[in-house]
Amino acid sequence: MRRRWPEQHRFTTRGALLVRVATETAQHAGHVDIVREVIDGQAGKDHEEIGDAQWWSDYVARIQDAADAFRDR
Repeated sequence: MRRRWPEQHRFTTRGALLVRVATETAQHAGHVDIVREVIDGQAGKDHEEIGDAQWWSDYVARIQDAADAFRDR
């Protein structure tokens, strides 16, 4: 049987596990928030205070251009 973790990494503490679970939960909550933003077109509670529809359209286009530049690599 092949062990997944090397011997020195097989043991942990509750504290380390709690930090890992909290980190993973926060990361996945961020992913869910991104999906919600894509669905409803709103970015947080202060959406209207940051910019108008044109500002958000330009902002999304800049992000998409950056993502596309890395996709083609």
